[in-house]
Amino acid sequence: MVPISVPADGLVLEGIWQKGSGRGAVIAPPHPQYGGSLEHPVVSELAYGLYKAGIASLRFNWRGVGASQGRITGDWAAAEEDYLAALEQVASTMPPPVIAAGYSFGAATALRVGLRDGRISELLLVAPPVGMIEGLPLDTFRGPIHVIAGGRDEFAPLDQLSNLLEGLPNANLDVIPKADHFFGAQGLAELAELARGAVS
Repeated sequence: MVPISVPADGLVLEGIWQKGSGRGAVIAPPHPQYGGSLEHPVVSELAYGLYKAGIASLRFNWRGVGASQGRITGDWAAAEEDYLAALEQVASTMPPPVIAAGYSFGAATALRVGLRDGRISELLLVAPPVGMIEGLPLDTFRGPIHVIAGGRDEFAPLDQLSNLLEGLPNANLDVIPKADHFFGAQGLAELAELARGAVS
C-alpha cells in the first residue's frame, strides 16, 4: 500500500494505492459528515478483496477528511468531483475500464459517477442506502452491477434493494445474513471474500 496525493478541483485529497496486476478500481468511503474515511474497516476489506482478485485500487478521503484539503460537506456535487478526481488518477495509472466501488454514501456516489462516465465498466456497491439510489436510472448501466448488503441493514433493506435490482439481468445481490449497515459485529471477512468473487 502506497500513500498518494490526488489532485481534485483545486484541492489535494489523501489516497492509498493498493497495487494489483490487472484492472484498477476506485473505492469511496462512507459519508464524510459521519466519520467516513479511507481507514474504515469496510473500505479496507473492500480493498483487500480486490487485491486478492488481482485488482489495483485507490481509496481516498473526501475533502476535509484526514489529510485531504477543503471543508467537509455532504453535497453530492462535491462528492462526485472527489470521486472523479480519484477516477482520473486510476485511469492515468491503469488503462480503463475501471471498477467503481464504494460503501454506503460512497456506494451511491460510485453509482452516480458510473452512470455517466464511460471509463467505468463495473460497479461494486456495498450497502448502498436505498434512499440515496432510488430514482437513479440503473437500467442504463450496461456492465455488471454487484451489490453486497447485510441481512440486518436498516438503510438498505433487502426487500427494497431487490425491488430496485429486479429486472436487471446484469445485477446481482449478495447477502451477509447477520451483518447490519455498519458491519460492526459481523460480516467483514465475508465481505472481502464476496468482493473478490464478484470481480474475479
